Amino acid sequence: MPVMAVIGAQWGDEGKGRIIDYVAAGADWVIRCQGGDNAGHTVVNDWGTFRMHLVPSGIFHPHVRCVVGAGTVVNPVTLIQELDALSAVGVDLGRLWLDQRAHLVLPYHRLLDGLEERLRGQAALGTTKRGIGPAYADKAARVGLRVGDLLDLGRFRARLATVLPAHNRRLADGGEKPVDEEELMMQAEGWAARLRPYIADTLPKIRAAVERGEKIVLEGQLGALRDLDWGTYPYVTSSNPTAAGQLQGAGIPPRALTDVLAVVKAYTTAVGAGPLPTELKDEVGDRLRELGNEYGATTGRPRRCGWLDVVAVRHAHWLSGFTALAVTKLDVLDGLPEVKLCTAYRIDGHETSELPDTADMERAEPVYETMAGWEADTSGARAWDDLPVAARAYLRRIETLVGVPIRYVSVGAQREQIIVV
Repeated sequence: MPVMAVIGAQWGDEGKGRIIDYVAAGADWVIRCQGGDNAGHTVVNDWGTFRMHLVPSGIFHPHVRCVVGAGTVVNPVTLIQELDALSAVGVDLGRLWLDQRAHLVLPYHRLLDGLEERLRGQAALGTTKRGIGPAYADKAARVGLRVGDLLDLGRFRARLATVLPAHNRRLADGGEKPVDEEELMMQAEGWAARLRPYIADTLPKIRAAVERGEKIVLEGQLGALRDLDWGTYPYVTSSNPTAAGQLQGAGIPPRALTDVLAVVKAYTTAVGAGPLPTELKDEVGDRLRELGNEYGATTGRPRRCGWLDVVAVRHAHWLSGFTALAVTKLDVLDGLPEVKLCTAYRIDGHETSELPDTADMERAEPVYETMAGWEADTSGARAWDDLPVAARAYLRRIETLVGVPIRYVSVGAQREQIIVV
């Protein structure tokens, strides 16, 4: 800090929510920068267990001001549900702002997302069908509706009239029921009434905070391997979950960034289709899934599990320039006789330590380095020296291979189960 980007260094689901909740204790602001409600950040605290899809994870700290930034796409239904759930347990929402420039995810976006996945058949990408891709597509095509349009429903209707007919034709051609304009306008009236107190031009607030040297945490969504430009395309998201993408979505210049904390799960997981070279389709993979509760926070789908892919993490490091690592779910590896790290890929008989393009990555075989496991329970560790020798050796090897020091190690879901290294 004062400006820290928290990056997912794998395919998402690394445990960013609990790390952000932890580091937010020392922050003044937490800004959600990109993505939408297609991924959730799980936070466990005294209020309970929360799966945050849009509201920044820093909302549970009473002194932290939170922003849903312009780079996000906002499903108003999901956002209102989160606001209601937080209000019900007494969380103060007077510290939350929703940038007027953020684009809306509307009902037709979700229908189009589901239609496209259905039409792809066996080539489906495995999206969450939350409408994120179609919403970003409308944004790029300059026909999207934005959060600020809810402040002027006449403008909202006029902009809706420019895009809805074409989308309804697409839905009808695909056998889906078109979206009724009047019904959508009635929904929009309800969204406007509920969200109006939070909608603002957040840029002056953020600029002033940066100029005052206040501590800002940028909360990214998904992981670098889902980046639209540098991920395993087309099995990617429609935004840029890198440090550069976060700065863009938050409205902060690159020169203000001082810290890039990369969240790395102690093994690898992914939801949906696409190459995953270290995936384990055996009892070890099943063990990781069950012990790690590896089911999507948004969809509930089982995650694909495998050994830690250092090639992927190094790729993410180059894209965002990590200054430190936070390794999560180390405790899930407890009791394994050995653990493995993928240090390179073998493709058509040739070895590489660079992340290849998707077509080549689909043929990649992992090259492993095997280390001793630890027959001990790490969930009670609260300091580095409490960890088994073999666990510490594993972590130090990750540091060496990635070339970035470890700052935090998580051994459980509770706040106190984070070791500061």
